[in-house]
Amino acid sequence: MRQTTKIALAAAVTVAALAAGGTAVAAAAPAPLSSTASASLSQTSVTRSQAIAIALRRVPGARVTEVEREWEHGHRTWKVELRKGHREYRVYVAIATGRIVKFRAHHDD
Repeated sequence: MRQTTKIALAAAVTVAALAAGGTAVAAAAPAPLSSTASASLSQTSVTRSQAIAIALRRVPGARVTEVEREWEHGHRTWKVELRKGHREYRVYVAIATGRIVKFRAHHDD
């Protein structure tokens, strides 16, 4: 079959399919995410700034020295390192839930 014949045949089949069951095809297609659904998806994970706020609630008055993502105790976490006086703190905040999954404090000499 020549190329133009193939294109014409494909177009005719497409038009026939749309005329016969276009509404059924459209109903079967997944609906795009609404703004509410996409907003709830973004709220399921803790952002960097939220993790810092959670860590600072645990160690009030501390200064944030470093923030990075890591795996800790089987959880994807934000590791927030803090300093207050002569103490260093490491607060591991689960990205999925916002829970503190590990907390370490040690005296810096």
